[in-house]
Amino acid sequence: MRFGTRLAGWWRGWWPTLAVVLTVLTFRSAVADWYDVPTGSMQPTIYEGERIFCNKLAYGIKVPFSDWELARWDDPARGEIIVLDSPHDGTRLVKRIVAEAGDVVAMRGGVLLINGEPATYEPGAPPAWPLPPEFAGEHLYLTETVADMSHEVMMSLEQPIARDFGPVTVPAGHVFVSGDNRDHSFDSRFFGFVPVENVTGHVTAILASVDRDRHWRPRWGRFLTALH
Repeated sequence: MRFGTRLAGWWRGWWPTLAVVLTVLTFRSAVADWYDVPTGSMQPTIYEGERIFCNKLAYGIKVPFSDWELARWDDPARGEIIVLDSPHDGTRLVKRIVAEAGDVVAMRGGVLLINGEPATYEPGAPPAWPLPPEFAGEHLYLTETVADMSHEVMMSLEQPIARDFGPVTVPAGHVFVSGDNRDHSFDSRFFGFVPVENVTGHVTAILASVDRDRHWRPRWGRFLTALH
């Protein structure tokens, strides 16, 4: 009897906290989440040390804490930044979709081609904030435009990788992803197509940004920045 009374007292004291924790965990599992970015594969769009917002309802809804899909109302599309589970080893990655199902994708000398149409490149502005030391070498900063969509990319002048591949056709139910930091990204050029069920959600904003190589100094101008 005494044990039951203590248990009831413990429950009355803790159930509001447990309810809040469960609600937050359910929200992050099925609705939206935020992730810390540990690498520079998406520079100059996303820096190391940034916390990004991921909309998990962008393409459908899953049972919380599982991979069971209840409904799907959209598919990941070319140009979108996504969070995905790598088909190589299951690691969580942040990449940009450069080709979707049915697209023919190739690269020649670093120039991306979608359905035979080469991307165009214009000079881009260097990053406004210092890059981590491992990216201190010379780079080209470019605005890449293909299929009426533009975004910033960077390419190494010292360590070019995988500048030629394809053409390959993206199969149904898959996407082809790449990092905006083209010469420092482990992506579909190496691990192949990504099944859409591996896509966690659509990345739409930077919530916060700190420079870990400079004593965690905030990059205030990047807080609450929308991504495209």
